Amino acid sequence: MEYAARERIPVTPRGAGTGLSGGCVPAAGGIVVSTERLNRIIDIDPADLIAVVEPGVITASLHSASEALGLFYPPDPGSCAFCTLGGNIAENAGGLRGLKYGVTRDYVMALDVVLPDGRTFQAGSRTRKNVTGYDMARLFTGSEGTLGFITGAVLKLIVLPEAKAGFLAAFDTLEAASEAVLAIIKSGITPSTLEIMDSVTLKAVASFSGRNDLDYGALLLIEVDGHEEDVARQSGKLLDALKNSGAKELRQARDAAEQEEIWTARRSALTALARISPSVILEDATVPRKEMTSMVRAIRSVAGKYGLLIGTFGHAGDGNLHPTIITDLRIEENKNKVKAAVGEIFEAALSLGGTLSGEHGIGIMKSSYMESELGAAGVEAMRAVKDAFDPQGIMNPGKIFV
Repeated sequence: MEYAARERIPVTPRGAGTGLSGGCVPAAGGIVVSTERLNRIIDIDPADLIAVVEPGVITASLHSASEALGLFYPPDPGSCAFCTLGGNIAENAGGLRGLKYGVTRDYVMALDVVLPDGRTFQAGSRTRKNVTGYDMARLFTGSEGTLGFITGAVLKLIVLPEAKAGFLAAFDTLEAASEAVLAIIKSGITPSTLEIMDSVTLKAVASFSGRNDLDYGALLLIEVDGHEEDVARQSGKLLDALKNSGAKELRQARDAAEQEEIWTARRSALTALARISPSVILEDATVPRKEMTSMVRAIRSVAGKYGLLIGTFGHAGDGNLHPTIITDLRIEENKNKVKAAVGEIFEAALSLGGTLSGEHGIGIMKSSYMESELGAAGVEAMRAVKDAFDPQGIMNPGKIFV
């Protein structure tokens, strides 16, 4: 970084390259710094409930190492089997368990940072309580590599829940499934996971996995966890809420293997959709839960207007939908349709009180839409922060800002 600053060379940090907004693409050329070999779990401390890690650690590796000690690192992006913790921190990644357990920023306690001029410092600390100055660890979490380079992290762990139960609920329409989500939350349950998949996604997953039990208008995939007694209580209330919401079929996983099968189907959604056509454009516009049915209708309207195939899945429990446009961008006409459709999807999300991105970040893909959510003053305030840390503009240029 000292060399890059002296020579004014752009630097792009890169983890596993699994991001979905172009954050790790070296848009301005220069140096790409891979964290692939910074891959050590340095310590897992059961007394302080923390993990000390390098940024190249695969997220699922921390899951496994923590759970072997009876501990739990909740953030679990759909790509957790191959994405890295540094990338998760840079994008403030979410995942399937976000409803109950939150997102990456809720588990970042401290970060080792290399500033754009080569100086280093630690943002945050290993202690649960720390109000010394600004919350710099939170500032760097979600900064998409535009403020500095993360070389290490202290992450919060919790005790592994002793029991869990998984459920599948089928509905005739995506709207009906969306309404059922509200009924579940209103019943007083907070599932650890509450996912939704539409018929387009289900057909793709069925074809990809060879399953013949996914012929529904929509599915909710749900998991509750906690103490044994609490899981039993939550399961009963959940089943009542789903029955009252008109679920056409209800299925509870009989064992851990069947439970894993449910989540494998969900995690394969993007891969399955990507096999349909040469191009997929995956968005993550997020709306308040109560507006999810309206958002579902808006996505369907956009698909019809532009004659596009859109598969919708996502984290229904926190209103985070992933409308996925399936097309062939080698055809010029399709590029124009997709650009217009994405713009209208974002416009719909913002009009419903939502946001451009729930977990994928802004990167290159959404930078031109930033002012529509934040306004000119909001973008200028963010630019001021960027300029304070990186006056030469060498850290991951071309991301977040147009």
